[in-house]
Amino acid sequence: MSETVTCVRVFLCVLPGGRGEGTERADSGHGVDDDDFYDRNLALFEEEMDTRPKVSSLLNRLANYTNLTQGAREHEEAESIGEKRKAHKSPQMGTFMGVYLPCLQNIFGVILFLRLTWVVGTAGVLQALCIVFICCCCTLLTAISMSAIATNGVVPAGGSYFMISRSLGPEFGGAVGLCFYLGTTFAGAMYILGAIEILLMYIAPWAAIFVSGSPDGEGAAMLNNMRVYGSIFLLLMALLVFVGVKYVNKLASVFLACVIISILSIYTGALVSAFSPPTFPVCMLGNRTLSGHILHDSPCAKTTLPKEPPRPVDTNLTLATTTLWLQFCEGPDLNASCDYYFNLSNISEIPGIPGLSSGVITENIWSVYLTKGDVLEKGSLPSPRPVHPPTNRLPYVFADITTSFTLLVGIFFPSVTGIMAGSNRSGDLKDAQRSIPIGTIMAILTTSLVYLSSVVLFGACIEGVVLRDKFGDSVKGNLVVGTLSWPSPWVIVIGSFFSTCGAGLQSLTGAPRLLQAIAKDNIIPFLRVFGHGKANGEPTWALLLTALIAELGILIASLDLVAPILSMFFLMCYLFVNLACALQTLLRTPNWRPRFSYYHWTLSFLGMIICLALMFISSWYYAIVAIVIAGMIYKYIEYHGAEKEWGDGIRGLSLSAARYALLRLEEGPPHTKNWRPQLLVLLKLDEDAYVKSPRLLTFASQLKAGKGLTIVGTVITGNYLHSYGEALAAEQTLKHQMDKEKVKGFCQCIVANKAREGISHMIQSSGLGGMRHNTVVMGWPLAWRQSEDPQSWKTFINTVRVTTAAHLALLVPKNISLFPGNSEPCAEGYIDVWWIVHDGGMLMLLPFLLRQHKVWRKCAMRIFTVAQMEDNSIQMKKDLATFLYHLRIEADVEVVEMHNSDISAYTYERTLMMEQRSQMLRQMRLSKSDREKEVDHSNVRRMHTAVKLNEVIVNKSHDARLVLLNMPGPPRNPAGDENYMEFLEVLTEGLERVLLVRGGGSEVITIYS
Repeated sequence: MSETVTCVRVFLCVLPGGRGEGTERADSGHGVDDDDFYDRNLALFEEEMDTRPKVSSLLNRLANYTNLTQGAREHEEAESIGEKRKAHKSPQMGTFMGVYLPCLQNIFGVILFLRLTWVVGTAGVLQALCIVFICCCCTLLTAISMSAIATNGVVPAGGSYFMISRSLGPEFGGAVGLCFYLGTTFAGAMYILGAIEILLMYIAPWAAIFVSGSPDGEGAAMLNNMRVYGSIFLLLMALLVFVGVKYVNKLASVFLACVIISILSIYTGALVSAFSPPTFPVCMLGNRTLSGHILHDSPCAKTTLPKEPPRPVDTNLTLATTTLWLQFCEGPDLNASCDYYFNLSNISEIPGIPGLSSGVITENIWSVYLTKGDVLEKGSLPSPRPVHPPTNRLPYVFADITTSFTLLVGIFFPSVTGIMAGSNRSGDLKDAQRSIPIGTIMAILTTSLVYLSSVVLFGACIEGVVLRDKFGDSVKGNLVVGTLSWPSPWVIVIGSFFSTCGAGLQSLTGAPRLLQAIAKDNIIPFLRVFGHGKANGEPTWALLLTALIAELGILIASLDLVAPILSMFFLMCYLFVNLACALQTLLRTPNWRPRFSYYHWTLSFLGMIICLALMFISSWYYAIVAIVIAGMIYKYIEYHGAEKEWGDGIRGLSLSAARYALLRLEEGPPHTKNWRPQLLVLLKLDEDAYVKSPRLLTFASQLKAGKGLTIVGTVITGNYLHSYGEALAAEQTLKHQMDKEKVKGFCQCIVANKAREGISHMIQSSGLGGMRHNTVVMGWPLAWRQSEDPQSWKTFINTVRVTTAAHLALLVPKNISLFPGNSEPCAEGYIDVWWIVHDGGMLMLLPFLLRQHKVWRKCAMRIFTVAQMEDNSIQMKKDLATFLYHLRIEADVEVVEMHNSDISAYTYERTLMMEQRSQMLRQMRLSKSDREKEVDHSNVRRMHTAVKLNEVIVNKSHDARLVLLNMPGPPRNPAGDENYMEFLEVLTEGLERVLLVRGGGSEVITIYS
């Protein structure tokens, strides 16, 4: 945790002639605006003042900064339209009032009063301490991470959502923000259900609307009561929040006082019980606990003496049966038939609160997990072996749900949430950077101490069967924790009722604001409507949605079922807070400079692991559902393109991962098995800055099928200093065209004096490290014969030479406009490969890659190779078939024999036409000495090859969907460049779609696995 302290000295230079006192401005009388005046001493920088302001201007702006709650869009809009700024009170809240007490109020809640005693009784003191300790460790580690993030700048409205979204990016921010919103909303539902449970069980049981006539229907009737009263409470609370949050804030201090008084009464009662324990007797039949509701004022016994004393003449005393007898026997007579267990067991009465000095903690130290329908039993009391399991018709106290360690973790965890209350109020704090860490961590330590000490006190003061009695049936329907309180159980009952109501109001106040903050960020389009509200900024629509979602929680109607749901959402939020802190620390982001220095990435990582473990411990299926919901929201935001740049940690993580991968790629050239075409696509823009051949990108996308590297480049002719704006516009055009053709990759625009120089620079410099292109794709120069400017085809040939020198593969689609689009799949047909010379296997690999795309999938592959007279064509065909078999490529094989024939008259005619045209062009632009040079007679032989090959190719492949052909290299003597173009024209004449291929000199396909 120790950190190196670095001292940085900042020197500020104040130049003469500024605005110091007593200094007069020479231009003061000429009406020069202060903001437009540039100091003469800074004249060297005056042309950059709009982007690089003077230090004095910067300091002036910082001095006028107010600690408003940023992110509240009303303030920004008010400033942008020039409204008169209202006078804002400077925030004055300190650590105690602004952070510590709000955190206490949010952390202490319904679980402490309604379920902690039950958790202690079921899990035992040791396991209960373990549950509390794990949950408190989780929130403490999260608070440390949160303190680091909160002190790394001002935290605007949205609190935890803002911290996560600005640290992890809009996708994670939106997903976790919505999870936190759902958690807060379900917390509101949980608090309301807790308040209704206190009302109907302990304050006004007579207010129940649904009453069951049989024990079997009591649970359903109670749930229906919870639903009706919960919906009414929710409506009233939502109306109160709608009318005005100021009323909720005024009541907050009252609710907090209720919580503190209730907790103090528990501690006082525990201490008093050491010498004067309260009287709450529990009636036991054998070792089974009996419900106190059926006894009323009746004695805890099978029989009693009659109320009137017997007359002196009576020799025998007649015993009277009790209310308890009637519950287990078929009549009031002493000889009536009774329950087997009732006959064999004695009835005894034990104290429900033995007291602190009783030593009952030895019995409560171990766990007693029960299944639904089990009777609460005290193990130390004698009991006959039962013949039949007890039915719910008998007045025992039964377990209402099956319990386990994992279930108790999920139910207890909501009682430690609420640690974000301080960070949500950063705009109200005098010194948020200091108050948030101190206040939050102190609140967590205080609540953790209260919870841990309460576990020990409950285990040491209260009888085990009473602790396991969730609703206090054994103590005549009293709230179990209330039986321990001093001076009366009503202190806890009333206090807990008001505190749960207050917590519900706080949740219904905070959740809509959180949703409004998410909606205003505009990262989830369908939530946009919830960013609007009343004129004063109150989130009306968000409140309506919050009330509807909370109603779903109310309809569940069981506190024990709602608690694990909100545990999931809170745990996911805390997990990502820890992840954000760990990422920022490990990546050493330059902007990561928190004032809170007592953090370390290992603590954040540990907190993250605990959060994840608690999610799956408490409820693995809820955990999976929460993760799926967050994942769906993440993919939705990613799909719709969250165009937000928040300087988040995920971007830094991506950079680190990319750097690591690039350094690994640098270790050596890729193995032949890993070779795939990494494309550099050269595009040309017209005068209006539109792409001339967009089908080149279509072809690239079909070849890549979304895999590997694609760089799309263009060259702007001119001077970079003057053409910078044009280059940016060209880059945007390329990006738009790539999006349109669904090509994933990068674009690059180079400004150069000549196009050929720019292309050469791009081929040399594109890519980074091992992530470089190995294949160049360029279009065929259209109408090169008719062009008055020879630069187009000269640039083409120069590019061919450059790619050859760089050992790169080259693909030249001819007649690219006739190539199919992505929505025009070829029904049937052939992809013909004319394998004339070996080029590393490019001709074999390309058709295979193209057929992975839906456009070419139905096309069959044919491979033609040329045999001379001296070759054994039959053996060549067998060898080629074997080679293709080992390559795992399915294709028809054909060997075409090229007979030695005389050079035809047509060949001479084409050669003559080519040379006459070349001679005419040379005479127009060359000197006399150049004109007298002899004609290269090898042209006739080259033309002959081109004509003969073309005849064979057109004869065999005239109906092919695509013809792939070896591209001959350019002549070594640049004087024959124009003839080279003519040879290529003759070679491809009469073919609809041709792909000329030049290998890069390395093997790209292998027969080995």
